[in-house]
Amino acid sequence: FFSRRLPALIPYTALITCPARAAPPKKKKICCACPDTKKMRDECILNNGEDACKALIEAHKVCLRSEGFDVK
Repeated sequence: FFSRRLPALIPYTALITCPARAAPPKKKKICCACPDTKKMRDECILNNGEDACKALIEAHKVCLRSEGFDVK
């Protein structure tokens, strides 16, 4: 019984159990990502209108992209 070889199709590494992986980190919701740039953008739009805040709007989009969101 113990002298039998394992079939070649079963790699020996498959017999080794691996420790459980940690759960992947939860992805932030887009509404909660980049609160600093969001706040500055929103205040600027409220006080000055959207046309005057294009730089802050773009800065917020850049931040959201860096967090993994697909923002156009």
